[in-house]
Amino acid sequence: MTAAETVDVAIVGAGPAGLTAAADLARNSALNVVVLERESEAGGIPRHSDHPGYGMRDRKTFISGPAYAARLTREARAAGATIRTSATVTGWADDQTLEVTSPQGRYDLTARAIVLATGARERPRPARLIPGDRGAGVYTTGLLQNAVHLKHRTVGRRAVVVGAELVSYSAVLTLKHVGCQTVLMTTEYPSPESYGVFNLAGRSPLLGLQVATRTRVARIIGKPTVTGVEVENLDTGERRIVDCDTVVLTGDWIPDHELARSTGLDIDPGTLGPVVDTALRTSRPGVFAIGNLLHPVDTADIAALDGRHVADQVRAHLAGHRPADAGVPIHAEAPFRWVAPNLLRPGDPPPARHRLLLWTDRLVRIPKVVARQDGAVVGRATLPWPASPGRVFRVPSRILDGVDTRGGPVVLSLAD
Repeated sequence: MTAAETVDVAIVGAGPAGLTAAADLARNSALNVVVLERESEAGGIPRHSDHPGYGMRDRKTFISGPAYAARLTREARAAGATIRTSATVTGWADDQTLEVTSPQGRYDLTARAIVLATGARERPRPARLIPGDRGAGVYTTGLLQNAVHLKHRTVGRRAVVVGAELVSYSAVLTLKHVGCQTVLMTTEYPSPESYGVFNLAGRSPLLGLQVATRTRVARIIGKPTVTGVEVENLDTGERRIVDCDTVVLTGDWIPDHELARSTGLDIDPGTLGPVVDTALRTSRPGVFAIGNLLHPVDTADIAALDGRHVADQVRAHLAGHRPADAGVPIHAEAPFRWVAPNLLRPGDPPPARHRLLLWTDRLVRIPKVVARQDGAVVGRATLPWPASPGRVFRVPSRILDGVDTRGGPVVLSLAD
């Protein structure tokens, strides 16, 4: 017979979003807050991202990933939250009950509120449909950093990094840490997707990166280990062979949404994560979603701020507050791929940091964003920062101030 337990709040995932929510909810309260983490240690991706740059927006610090993960874990425990590692949520017994498997056995955990903070992952080679030999030496950034920083393994001597976004430079630093030279970084876009400061640093003598734009890896060569890749220029069709023994596939994120999908939550076709309103409620009362499960993928500190934002909404739910039944869907139009959050309800708070998060498939240096509802323009914003592929584009939520919450869907697009 499966054991059963009841708590006030269950949080699935002990990354920055889940740990921040846990600390806020448990601090100075009588709430019983339990965090379930399938890994052997809490902290999420920053735990094995051993370079500085973490904690700037949420902690006003500039520390390494492991130090950031340790601080969030320590603060959640100090606040009174219980963190259970090696605890995998395998399904749902009912709408408010999670099925958990751990080294101590199987049990059902019922919670008055559930927060999904399962994060996102990079698509592996099979999902990217890259042909060629099946030799060893192909990684995603997460696999690479896990091998290097947690298992203390070495990799090859010459690497090709696929992608040129923020996480791609993280991979380059990890490769450098173990003496592996990045001989080429490839991107299908006309320019690198990362911030300009990273691109400048990449070209500096310290890293000496060569970035091939408008290219793709057409084939991986070599077995039992990789010996090279065939790179194709997307404009000319010209191909060349690059000698390497390591290939790192970066970016191309997808949310870890299996738990959300398995219970029938409404899923947004753009993000592939749960549909949420600005209070981060899902389509099921009492179930919330936060972090990169909703916007794959943003920085760790932005995910953490989702955790801080959701805490007030969870407390309101536990106190008996219920939102308006109806809401206005928010959609994104090309070149935007998705927008989060995806639903606007009357009486709800603005989203975290008063920002809507979008993803673009085209570089726009001075974006003029328009919100339309029922054929009329209800909001405009000309922004001084670019909309760039490979990183989240932030739009002030005031662009929705003119929305009629009794009207039709809102569509965010670029002005002609």
